[in-house]
Amino acid sequence: MDLAREEGKRRTRRRGGFASRAEAAREMARVLDTEYRGVYEDRTLRVGLFLYEWLEAKRPALAPNTWAGYRACIERDLVPAFGGMLLVDLRPKHIDAWVSTQLAVGRGSTTVHHAVAMFRNALNHGVRTWRLRYNPAKHSVPAKPRAAVRTCWTPDQAAAFLRHNAEHYTDRLTDLFEVMLGTGMRRGEILALHWSDVHLIDRKLYVRWTLSAVNNGKIHLGEPKTEASRAWASLSARVMAALRRQADLQMAAHPDGRLEGLVFARPDGEPLRPQWVLDQLRKRSSELDLPGIGLHDLRHTAASIMIAAGIPLAVVSKTLRHANLAITVDLYGHLLKDSADEAVKTLASALDQADARQGNVSREAGSTVRLAA
Repeated sequence: MDLAREEGKRRTRRRGGFASRAEAAREMARVLDTEYRGVYEDRTLRVGLFLYEWLEAKRPALAPNTWAGYRACIERDLVPAFGGMLLVDLRPKHIDAWVSTQLAVGRGSTTVHHAVAMFRNALNHGVRTWRLRYNPAKHSVPAKPRAAVRTCWTPDQAAAFLRHNAEHYTDRLTDLFEVMLGTGMRRGEILALHWSDVHLIDRKLYVRWTLSAVNNGKIHLGEPKTEASRAWASLSARVMAALRRQADLQMAAHPDGRLEGLVFARPDGEPLRPQWVLDQLRKRSSELDLPGIGLHDLRHTAASIMIAAGIPLAVVSKTLRHANLAITVDLYGHLLKDSADEAVKTLASALDQADARQGNVSREAGSTVRLAA
């Protein structure tokens, strides 16, 4: 068949090997239809190859850990289930059946949700690049499970943990935990903090890098989670003291007395392993019978302490370097119970005062009418 000319040149498409004239006619109609619509469906492209091509195209935009997680999901779930199918033959019923089967055999709803949501994103890419007419996973993503409530320490528990570290360990992790609880920094941000971004005179530090261990193996240094995360953080007197202790230790170890490299590192200057830091957190907190928490929960603990102390949510959001206030409300809105109590009391008081003023005005108006009479 002849297709539309490009730059004045004739384009011809030939296909053969059909079992009958009717089959060849159906294929000709399909090709002409895709040419008209601008959607070029490849009848030979299988879902597995498409997913790997999509993943490779996404690599520059994804954090290393995220990319590794996507690849693991593709290899563990999507390729075994759909990899051998032709991309153009994939239908919503295939994806819906897989979701039902996975949930029926006890797979976690969060795992299934993430897998199908990623599948939908990949197929959206197929639609955007005109290789699919529609996204068969568009309506197949199960509802996102409600996030579990995170465990946070009380101020007394956090203070007891820091005191226990100072009295029994007095090491670099003692100061690392102090800085995490005192600033609300993320795990990757504190492990990637460089001395060049610490300004003790100005009582500030700049979050410029984040560290991740891909599959708990290769260490990767990259940019922070969001643009808002790359910002200045203020330092309290406690945090300043912790950083000065680390500065003194490292300057004593360097003959030239210079501070360079990572603030919290191994003796050879290499980054600390996130898993090792987490193991130490669990070990030391268990020695006090404190509730078990993860490293990111130290950030949530810092937020909950600030909110309990009555710090305005907008200030908490700025301190945590969230992209917008809505994120802070979504994460910590459940901690605002007491604030809501105060808000409705203030509202009722304002209405009572306004009502009293209106009553006084009415009585004064009545007295004026009687005097005139």
